[in-house]
Amino acid sequence: MNRIQAGQGFDAHCFSEGRPLVLGGVTIPCDLGLAGHSDADVLTHAIMDALLGAAGLGDIGEHFPSTDNAYKDISSLDLLKKVSHFLSVKGWKVVNIDSTIIAREPKMSPYRKQMERKITACIVGKPIVSVKATTTDGLGFAGRGEGIAAMAVALICREKEDEYA
Repeated sequence: MNRIQAGQGFDAHCFSEGRPLVLGGVTIPCDLGLAGHSDADVLTHAIMDALLGAAGLGDIGEHFPSTDNAYKDISSLDLLKKVSHFLSVKGWKVVNIDSTIIAREPKMSPYRKQMERKITACIVGKPIVSVKATTTDGLGFAGRGEGIAAMAVALICREKEDEYA
C-alpha cells in the first residue's frame, strides 16, 4: 500500500519599490515587486512549505534562513529544486500541487500556465501543478493592493509503507 501525505503552505509579502515582481518563477510586468530576502516569490515559497510540511521536514525558514546571505536575492525556483531533490532522497514522490495567488493586481491569468510549467520543471517526477488566483474583492491587505499572498496544498506519496528515510 502506498503511504500518502498532504501538506499546506502559505506566504505573504508586502509590495516594495525597485524590485521585480516574481511569481512562480515568472517575472511579471509591474511597477512594484515584493519585499524579501530572496526573490520574494510568495507562490513558490508557499509550495515549498507545503512540500516540506507534507513530508514532516520543517519549513523553508529552517532550510533557507533569511539570515544566510547565500540566499540573498536567490531564485526561489532554485530553492524549489533543492526541496524537490531533498524529498526525493527521502523517498517521497510529489503527486500534485494545488495553489492560489491572492492579489488585487496585476492580473495573473496571462501568466498562470507559464508559472505551472516553470514549477513543474523544478520537481522530480513532473507532478500535476495547478495555479489559480483570486482578488478577494478588496478584502484584506492583498485585496487593498498592499502586497500579495499565496497558499498551496501538496500531496506526496511513497511506494512502500515501510520506506522511512
